[in-house]
Amino acid sequence: MEYILQGHDYQIWSIVEEGDLLVTNEKAQWTDDDRKRISLNCKAKSILCCALSKKEFNRVSTCKSAMEMWEKLKITYEGTDKVKETRIDILMTQYERFQMEPGETISQMFSSFTDIVNGLAGLGKTYLMGDMVRKILRSLPSSWTPKVTAIEEANDLKTMSLEKLIGSLMAHEINMERLRESSSRKKHTNALKAAEDSSEEQSEDEASSEDSEKEEALSRRLKCILAKKKKYQSGRRYFKKNKEYKKQEGRDSKKTEPICYECNKPGHLRPDCPRLKKTGQPENF
Repeated sequence: MEYILQGHDYQIWSIVEEGDLLVTNEKAQWTDDDRKRISLNCKAKSILCCALSKKEFNRVSTCKSAMEMWEKLKITYEGTDKVKETRIDILMTQYERFQMEPGETISQMFSSFTDIVNGLAGLGKTYLMGDMVRKILRSLPSSWTPKVTAIEEANDLKTMSLEKLIGSLMAHEINMERLRESSSRKKHTNALKAAEDSSEEQSEDEASSEDSEKEEALSRRLKCILAKKKKYQSGRRYFKKNKEYKKQEGRDSKKTEPICYECNKPGHLRPDCPRLKKTGQPENF
């Protein structure tokens, strides 16, 4: 509001700050200087009223001068000196404990810092530019330590402006974000490559497993065939051996049969020889 009043006419702000300069003369006796003072006072009151809500206007509607209106508004929003001191203490504590929050950008951090500084300035507490520059550097997290060191070595912090500091920090933030994105893309590419290699290895393992299963199945079939063949050969040998045994037994049985000395035929003895029976010759033992 101070800037608005000063922008219209600095004398208006002087009336609000220093006094209303009320004219005690009758209207008919006003001089040009009196009319100018009254005009400035009315302009100041008009500007103040235009900036107020209905509730706030009701607080100051009975005030006769712009200065009186201003003082009442100051007490309403800034409080008495005691309240003002308490608010200053609270904001100073926030200032001293100020730190950049995790996940917060430089722009967001500076906006929060500016709110605290402006609040203190509105209550009459101000800091030197160098003090604010150092405070911002101290509020940065440990990951910013190399950048903080570089700024401290390359600049005179007493004369460095906040705009230059914030510009340097924002440029560094952009570079850090670019490096993180590049690293993230690289990790993603490596992960995809690893997944592809794993998939290929899995496919090879599956193919190898299938080949092993086929080999095992073929081996089982061969074993089964060999077992059947062995069994068949064993049975054949047994049959052949049995047949040869029977032939041999037949031969042996033929060898053990009696042979007739008369006709030299097996199966009977000479006394039973049919030839003797036909000729009627006597049997000789």
